[in-house]
Amino acid sequence: MNSPLIAGLRGTVHEVKNVEIDGKPGKAVVLSRVYDTDAPDLWDALTRPERLARSFLPVTGDLKLGGRYQFTGNAGGTITACDPHRRIAATWEFGGGVSWVVLTLAPEGNGTRLTLEHSAELNPMWPQYGAGAVGIGWDLAFMGFGLHLANPDAARPGQAAAEWPASPEGLAYIREASEAWGRADIAAGTARDEAFASAENSRKFYTGEAAPGG
Repeated sequence: MNSPLIAGLRGTVHEVKNVEIDGKPGKAVVLSRVYDTDAPDLWDALTRPERLARSFLPVTGDLKLGGRYQFTGNAGGTITACDPHRRIAATWEFGGGVSWVVLTLAPEGNGTRLTLEHSAELNPMWPQYGAGAVGIGWDLAFMGFGLHLANPDAARPGQAAAEWPASPEGLAYIREASEAWGRADIAAGTARDEAFASAENSRKFYTGEAAPGG
């Protein structure tokens, strides 16, 4: 399926890094995409609660350096770095675990490149789900940012609805994203068969075909 959403996904760079966190092995998923806006506007979309509610999720808290934030029904954490129009870093606390997210903005051509790096200690679920477990969720977030930037005054798009992943467009988008993360896992050193098996497990989870661990 060809669509503007798939085109945006294909224009996103996907990378997996092997990292070390406090002396322990970890993984980082990295997404990078150029948006057709300037850095101040993209920064505003990523940091103003009213706009985050339309592009990603409602957020509460103290959105400044050292402040605590909480996304409704998702992660919360502490903002650990804030360089306006350039960089945000924060802890990402969910389900009793802690990981780390860094957002970097850089002018590129007539737009702005957004790079997101989400790193965590290696956990037992990684071999089963691979990078797609986290990466597909961020692909969906990047899609939401793109839709919002194209129409900033609109309410949350229909693609944010719970049933969208099971639609033909949603199924195609998630399949494309899972395959991209499978390729990124291979580039990071994972065996091909293992990487694509993990990618398929992640795809089934996001489309509702299988529960975690199922």
